[in-house]
Formats: sequence, structure tokens, C-alpha cells
Amino acid sequence: MRKRIDCYLLYTVFVVLLLHGAVSRSNARSRTNRPPGFMRFVTNATDFASEDYYDYIIVGGGTAGCPLAATLSQSFRVLLLERGGVPYNRPHVMSHDGFLATLTDVNNFDSPAQSFVSEEGVPNARGRVLGGSSAINAGFYSRADKQFFDNSGLDWDLTSVNQSYEWVERAIVFRPQLRTWQSAIRDALLEVGVHPFNGFTLEHKVGTKIGGSTFDRAGRRHSSADLLRNARSSNIRVAVYATVERVLLASSPNDSGSNVSAIGVVYRDQLGRYHHAMIRDRGEVILSAGSLGSPQLLFLSGIGPRSYLSTWGIPVALDQSYVGDFVYDNPRNGISIVPPVPMESSLIQVVGITEDGAFLEAASNVIPFASPIHSVFIRAPASPLYVPVTTIMEKILGPVSTGSLRLASTDVRINPIVRFNYFSDPQDIERCVNGTRKIGEILRSRAMQDFMFREWFGSRRFRFVGAPLPLDQTNDLVMADFCRRTVSTIWHYHGGCVVGKVVNSDLKVNGINSLRIVDGSTFNISPGTNPQATLMMLGRYMGLKMLKERMRF
Repeated sequence: MRKRIDCYLLYTVFVVLLLHGAVSRSNARSRTNRPPGFMRFVTNATDFASEDYYDYIIVGGGTAGCPLAATLSQSFRVLLLERGGVPYNRPHVMSHDGFLATLTDVNNFDSPAQSFVSEEGVPNARGRVLGGSSAINAGFYSRADKQFFDNSGLDWDLTSVNQSYEWVERAIVFRPQLRTWQSAIRDALLEVGVHPFNGFTLEHKVGTKIGGSTFDRAGRRHSSADLLRNARSSNIRVAVYATVERVLLASSPNDSGSNVSAIGVVYRDQLGRYHHAMIRDRGEVILSAGSLGSPQLLFLSGIGPRSYLSTWGIPVALDQSYVGDFVYDNPRNGISIVPPVPMESSLIQVVGITEDGAFLEAASNVIPFASPIHSVFIRAPASPLYVPVTTIMEKILGPVSTGSLRLASTDVRINPIVRFNYFSDPQDIERCVNGTRKIGEILRSRAMQDFMFREWFGSRRFRFVGAPLPLDQTNDLVMADFCRRTVSTIWHYHGGCVVGKVVNSDLKVNGINSLRIVDGSTFNISPGTNPQATLMMLGRYMGLKMLKERMRF
């Protein structure tokens, strides 16, 4: 219990001190309260009929689900079901300055961010709003690495991949403006040998680069929800506050050899009323509910290990051994310092991509002097003091360590139980040691000198918030212990319905007709430094591929 409490405290410190916080400015609030015009086809689920028919039913209006729905709607009738609300009437969600409030203002059933804690005691979050995690993240945009495309198990058409990336980028990606901290990190990375300098690029390239951002110059967030403006309004309906409880299955032998087919879904609205959405001939149900939601829905629909489902009293439609297995989360480790100079707030804009499996990123923040942890003991002044805090963090390639997901309840609103088994594979701990050593080199660079305090006798040192790096950074055991003690998440979890185990190379669920999964639960490796670019690309890419498939008929 003490370890769990400590993890909560460390997570709160990280969110408050390292990531972007502060309350949205009043002008940003007025600017973000205006929903875009395309929202006319977005409706509360309470307004939907008790039964209706569609060509495609997409469960999850998140990072991949929105571009997928927009693409399929060009030729077919599409229903997009989102369990959360819309982001545009939530100032904190839509503002660069509302990042902290979005991650910390959570509740059980309708906050845009839904918190969960892994069995290791590491707090985490998942999106519950139209746009999904792309509407609550730090906004960094970078394409996947070659290793992802080589090892993901899909037979990629790279021409279509590039076109799909470009489709996303034209709509919602911007070049960030570097200020003090991000410029210093860029200079430090180059000084310690993270070469070459690739400038501003959306491609994954070894060296130091400036990536894209889904925040525009005014600090307004853009997410995958914005991609719905490309939908054909006459062909799409989007239901918000629509909680899908299970996929409806029926016996139907066909040429594929499977005798079970998806025929629709059952969902509930805010009033608790049931609705049935059914698919037409040659239609499909597509799960885009994410690495927690998609395997959870397969379980609740009777798709999973027979013995496991039987313990929950769930009728077994298909004995599928690997549902909920091969779940991964990229561990994050790093340090935070209080600089002696004024500092702006910045989310991730610069990344160092090393050749030994570590990605280096940084953020800066200005926080009230009395954080939530200390406010119980310290009376806040009438005019609060604000303290700058900066952070340097590393994420490892992969990871290789794998965990699992299981149900906590048959209520789909309750988070499943997840164990990521951080650093259970020695390759992951080796990469973390390499990455944290590189952070040590950055701290010793000339570019970081301005962020040290000058002591009485002329010496200079950093003032750390939380755990500093070990003094002996040459000792592998000491550095590995630091990695394990300070592990936290960078919110890039994936897997649970991976290609080759649960779905095939077309992302169709093995053994079930008319059921596909298009989201990060199918990934066995995280794409590049940050996954949102590739998840949005995937939605567009699979939409185009499915349209081509239908043209054959």
C-alpha cells in the first residue's frame, strides 16, 4: 500500500511539475468554446433510434477512429460511436495551457481523461472524448520509424502510407516555435553527439530534430476529431456519450470457413437506454476503442480464452487464446530541475533519436509555488508565486517486455486490469540505462550551464525536483536500479489484439467474419518517438484500403 501511495504522489508531482499546466487564459476560453461547423452530424446518443442499419459501425471516436470514419463515409453509411463527449466545449482540452487540468480533473464516467493504474502501481490515462488520446496528449507529431513498418506484421503500401500521413498533416499539424528551454535542449543534444541536426521534419531520423505539433501558434489544440470535417455529412452519424457494451455475433457459415459473424453492436446512452446498431450486407463492425477498450470489448462479446471467459460467466463465441496478451507500455524515466531564470511553458517540440534505442525529449512548465501536495501544509499567498520547472526524459524503443490485460468487471465502463511488466526483458533495461546516461551527458553540457544555481563559493549545481540521476553513472547496476525506481509512463501503451495473434494482416479478427480492429491494440511495437501520427495515418490508410476492397464487388 505504501508503494502504491508513493506512486500516486510521484505521478502528481510529475504532472504538476513536469508537464504543461496552468489555467486556460480567458481569451483562449472564449476562442475554444465555439464548435466547428462540421459538428452538425455529431449528436448525443439519446437522440438515436433504438435500432438502425449502417454499412460500417466504428466503436471509438479516437485517434484512429475519426479518420477511419471520415474516409469510409465518402462512399458508405457510417456510424461512429464515442463513449465520451466533444472536446470543443471544454476550454482545458482545447488549450495548450489546459493540459494539466485535463489530466488531473478526472472522474469515473465522463471526464475527457480516464485515469487507471497498472498492477505495478504506475498511474496512467486514456482518452474518453471525441478525438480520443489525441485530444488530451502533449501534441508532439512524428512519423513512425522504418523498424515499425518492417516488424508490425502488416503488408504496407508505402505510397498510400505517405499519402495518408500527408492527409492528416495538411489538416492539423503545425511547426512549433522554439523558445528558451526547447532551444537549449536542441543545443545540448547536438553538443553530446546526437547527430546530425535534421532541422524541422516530420520524418523519423536518427539525430536531433524539431517535430510537428498539433497545437497551432495560438495554442489551440487540433486532434483527430478535426479530421471529421473531411467526412461526407450525408453519410455519417456520430453518437457521443454512446457506451458500447458488446459486439453482437451470429452463426453464419460462409466462404471464409468461419461460422461466426459480427452483425452489429449494442450500446447505451446517458439515460441507460439500449440501442442496437446493425450492419448491412457486406458491412463491418470495426473496433477502434484502443489498447484497453478493444480487448475488453472482445472479452465482453465472448471472444477470448474459453476457460477465462467461463470464470466470468460470459458465453463463449470463439475460443481465442491471445486476446489481452502482448500488452506493452513504453517506460519513461527522467529528471526535473528548477532553473534560476524565468521560463516559459512548453510541451515536447525537440527530440533526440539515438542509435542505441533511446529517444530523448523535454518539457518546461511554470507552476504555482504551492502544489496540491504541499497546499495542505502551506497557506497559499494572496498573489501566488510561480516557479519554473524543466524536465528531460527518455523513452526506449520498443519495448520488448510484455504484459497482459484482464477484466476487472463485466461493466464496460470499469477499466480492465493491466500489468505491463516494465523492464522484465533485459534489453529494455539496457536501453533505459543508455538513455539515462545520455541525460547525464546533457546535464554536463555547456548548453545547460544557464540552468544551474551559483553557490556561495562559486560552484554551480542543479536543483532537482524528485530523484536526481545517480552520482556514479558508470555503474550498470546502479543505473538499472534508477530505471526501476523511477519508472513512469509516457502514455504510449499498445497491444492486446496484436497482428498475427488476434487479427490478421488486414486487421480482421481471426475466426470472426465482418469484425476488424483498427487501433494501437494491434501494434507489437510503438511507432517511432510518439504514436499519434501513425494512429491517425492508420485510420486513413485502412479506410482507403477498405474502400478499394468494396470496389471489387
